[in-house]
Amino acid sequence: MNALLVASAIALAAPHEGHHDHGPKLGKLSFPTTCNAQAGAQFELGLRWLHSFEYDRAEKEFGKAAEADPACAIAFWGVAMANYHPLWAPPTDAELAKGKSAVAKARAAGAKSKREQDYVAAIGAFYDHSETLDHKTRALAYNSAMAQLHERYPEDREAAVFYALSQAAAGTLDKDSTYAREKSAAAILDAVLKDAPDHPGVAHYLIHSFDYPPLAELALPAARRYAD
Repeated sequence: MNALLVASAIALAAPHEGHHDHGPKLGKLSFPTTCNAQAGAQFELGLRWLHSFEYDRAEKEFGKAAEADPACAIAFWGVAMANYHPLWAPPTDAELAKGKSAVAKARAAGAKSKREQDYVAAIGAFYDHSETLDHKTRALAYNSAMAQLHERYPEDREAAVFYALSQAAAGTLDKDSTYAREKSAAAILDAVLKDAPDHPGVAHYLIHSFDYPPLAELALPAARRYAD
């Protein structure tokens, strides 16, 4: 039974009051931006949906952030991220077009901080030259860009989480039988989980990092956490 099935079984067995009267439980995170307050709050809501792989909902929330503050470049980064599903199939032509357009809008908006500019540049590494470069080449380019971003901002929790996700995704592409990338991703996520147990992406990504028969049992603690 692979880790994803384990997670599904536990999630089905657990009480899901968050999906009824009280609305979904999306966890807690913090991503400071240079956007206005309304856009910043809307952006963080989109980010929580993004970490839950609810890509369509995330894109809508990021779009609302951009409407609240057209100069909020990081909101367009969010739209681009919502059209790249690292652990799923490569983007469709329509998703690639939306992602490329969002990157162009993010660059045109001109992020007001170097950190936000670096996030935009990182996702740009995935969408740039999609006409001539294949999916794997661009995914690995994004992985490399996120490694640099994580190194540049070691205290940025979201940089660590997104880098770990890119590592897990890269692992699915290089098919290394030692699972070196996946183990690297898990080490990063484990460290974040200790400080942020309610983060919406960490337990989720840990499960996927171990989504292989030889590693599946390692996903059980994260699966139980995610079920909560």
